[in-house]
Amino acid sequence: MTAHVKMDAPDRRNRLDAMAQGVIGEPLDRSEGALKVSGKAVYAHEWPVEGLCHAVLVRAAISRGTVTRIDKAPVEAMDGVLAVIDDDRLLRNPAQGTANKAPVQGPRKIFYIGQPLAVVVAESFEQARHAAQQLVVETEAADAVLDPEAETLEHERPKGKQTSQGDLDQAMGAAAFSIDEVYRTPGHSSAPMEPHAAIASWDGDRLTVRASCQMLKYNRNELADALGIKPENVRILAPYVGGGFGSKLGIAHDAVAASIAARAVGRPVALALSRRQVFETTMRRSESRQRVRLAADAEGRLTGIGHAALVSQLPGEKFSEPVTQATHFLYAAKNREIVHEIVRLNLTCAGSVRAPGEAIGMTVLETAMDELAIKAGIDPVELRKRNIPETDPEGDKPFSSHMLASALDRGAKLFDWQRRNPVPRSTRDGEWLIGLGMSSAARVNMLAEAEAIVTLSAGGVRIESDMTDIGTGTYTVLAQVAAEMLGQPMQSVTTVLGDTDLPPGPGSGGSWGASSTGSAVFAACEDIRKCLAEKLGCVEEELTLKDGHAVTANRRVPLAELLADGPISVRGVIEPGKTSKEVRQSTFGAFFAEVAVNEVTAEVRVRRMLGVFAAGRILNAKTARSQCLGGMTFGIGMALTEELIHDPRTGAIVNRDFAEYHLPVNADVPQLEVDFLEERDPWASPIQAKGIGELGISGAAASINNAIFNACGVRVRDYPATLDKILAGL
Repeated sequence: MTAHVKMDAPDRRNRLDAMAQGVIGEPLDRSEGALKVSGKAVYAHEWPVEGLCHAVLVRAAISRGTVTRIDKAPVEAMDGVLAVIDDDRLLRNPAQGTANKAPVQGPRKIFYIGQPLAVVVAESFEQARHAAQQLVVETEAADAVLDPEAETLEHERPKGKQTSQGDLDQAMGAAAFSIDEVYRTPGHSSAPMEPHAAIASWDGDRLTVRASCQMLKYNRNELADALGIKPENVRILAPYVGGGFGSKLGIAHDAVAASIAARAVGRPVALALSRRQVFETTMRRSESRQRVRLAADAEGRLTGIGHAALVSQLPGEKFSEPVTQATHFLYAAKNREIVHEIVRLNLTCAGSVRAPGEAIGMTVLETAMDELAIKAGIDPVELRKRNIPETDPEGDKPFSSHMLASALDRGAKLFDWQRRNPVPRSTRDGEWLIGLGMSSAARVNMLAEAEAIVTLSAGGVRIESDMTDIGTGTYTVLAQVAAEMLGQPMQSVTTVLGDTDLPPGPGSGGSWGASSTGSAVFAACEDIRKCLAEKLGCVEEELTLKDGHAVTANRRVPLAELLADGPISVRGVIEPGKTSKEVRQSTFGAFFAEVAVNEVTAEVRVRRMLGVFAAGRILNAKTARSQCLGGMTFGIGMALTEELIHDPRTGAIVNRDFAEYHLPVNADVPQLEVDFLEERDPWASPIQAKGIGELGISGAAASINNAIFNACGVRVRDYPATLDKILAGL
């Protein structure tokens, strides 16, 4: 049986609220947590495969040019070497995800330092690495384009990403208060804990790849396209993924090269990227230059918003960082000018890093809003509340729900915002200057097509989908939905994920995984409940399922008795529909931060931080909180430490490991507080849930930067706010 639901109308039934098991929304531990902390969860590069050999990539040492010759013979003669492969099917760069085709291929043309050109296969990893280091690749260099702000570069303006309403110049000229500033954000690396890795093996024409991937439904098609084979001959297994943050959305070099190598040598091949290779060959977040113009009347109500963003990308790639994504709807203003420009550079492919768009766009917009609040003499919280639109300011569509004002009020109360002194340098603790800052949070909400099979048997419930769990809690959340709907204890629910032989899910990306696949599970469970109700002679709404029993009227029947004829299995399918177009859907929140700035050294310490979030129904309070803690930690890194640094002469990434790419560590992260607002959004999904993972980063860095200004009076417009930038102002 198939239960197919298309979201063409809001689902106001709140069916999960009517269930009796009492597990939905609870802060339950991850069902696979014990496996992970004990080391028993098997990741991509850990599968015990008989006859395994190893491969290592050989990569470009120049930023732009052509491969003229690869001297294979000396390396092929080395001990343990099985093959040296320079196949035109090797990826130039990773796929972006949500695609059916591989990205631009072919190793002969070089577009950035680190681009894979060949792969060496040997009996052991050490032999393969040594041989790869000895392989001579002769190249002919060409002039590389490396500076995103070079005046000679052509700026592309893609259609659909530009907005012009009213007369912004006139609004700026007539404004009582205005801001016109340029801000910059650096490139970022996803830096997942688990490096990209794959083990490929062939059985005739059928390929099996154990890989670290986020979106298997798409990755299968991308890999098949890269290899020139049929998707039905490809199986990808990714039951555990050690983080992705966007870098594993699409198929990457490891899976394609391992597959080509395994075919060539007739044996399973393992290929894992080193940490430096992860930095140099996978996705980066583009750097940005953003000009923000804000015009406000005497009461602080915006009359004009201008947001112009310049980002970079490789030649030929369609994706570009959607910097202004939230600017379109966050604040009301009749006069609007939003510009999106792209320059083509010979740097690593730019792609989706956690919360693409809002992560850096809201960081800048919320910094500018703080500057406007100070200039107008209006409390930053109040300024934002005065400018919340009643409907989408660019399309006049209603919002599916809008919780920004509630989040701002709740955060201000919990954080004791009223004690903030608006005058910089007014509060100190010895040689430390203390400041408070805040920002709004927002992230577009999306529902994606998803499928899952749910089977109810006398032994419990089984859920099957190719959906992935990249550390976000998918295994547990899906089990909670099924347990709640079917009246089962959590230990009776088995969730099987990360296998393309299973029904296709949307994958982990865009913060849509839990709401989308959870809705597919919900739809299947509803049909199972209808089957049980029919057996009992009642309607589904009159049926209560709890602790393995069915209750209706005065009858209480064990589910095992109703399943005497065999299990009930339903394929649930959810599909986005009119609700994604008829209303503006977004999650909202607010960040509040307290920082200390050392008056002598300009060192910054975040002393406390609060995030208040509204994201529809919270399916698991613990895993949702964990996602927000991670997002806020991302925000601390963006604000203070993280930046990809390229050598301006060659484009090489200088800080290409965890020693030099400064992620926040324990000493940088204080006790973080997360607070969820009660919300049900019937437009978002049948389970009234929205995305949560990326909301926690969208604007977080601005609250810290704004607190720095309140502490010491130095405004940093070139992120991150490192001490050298602050010291100059002190």
